[in-house]
Amino acid sequence: MKGKRTQDAASGLERKTDRGFLVFENTSEVIHAETLLKKHGWEIRVMGPPSEIRKGCDLVIEFPLMEELQILRVLELQKLPPLKVVPVTSPLLQPVDIFHVKDYGRYLMVRAANMKLTVDRETTLIVNISGGGCPDVPYLAAALVGKTLADAPSPREIGHTLCGYALQLAYEEVQRRCSV
Repeated sequence: MKGKRTQDAASGLERKTDRGFLVFENTSEVIHAETLLKKHGWEIRVMGPPSEIRKGCDLVIEFPLMEELQILRVLELQKLPPLKVVPVTSPLLQPVDIFHVKDYGRYLMVRAANMKLTVDRETTLIVNISGGGCPDVPYLAAALVGKTLADAPSPREIGHTLCGYALQLAYEEVQRRCSV
């Protein structure tokens, strides 16, 4: 069954009382669940978990709470149940925004979690990749630096770690901000 792509679902992520977090054991489960839920049309976001609910993974999926039963059904069918579902009922239970943007005039740097991607706004050339401690970071940097956003491979296609996933998020945010 397809998720709802409505204004209410999208704005549900902005309201404090009708959101929830899906907490998973590890990053690969978050990545798989995110892909699956987006494929089904749900408006979800990957966020850093509030310290009160952190279990094993450094990421959670924020979702519209009204869609909980349908979302859990889809995840169960794929044998991908979350460790727990946490409704956001307390103003103290806020996710950590994993994006930080730094404007250097001609250059734009986006940090997602522990990975940074810097691009020349005029040419959309990727000029730097840094951060992380995963073994695929040098490979990702070599594959992306010196290419335009349009010509560079998607980090998600060639990376296999949390750093690769975080770099994908930075890459998508840079694309949005550079209108690519």
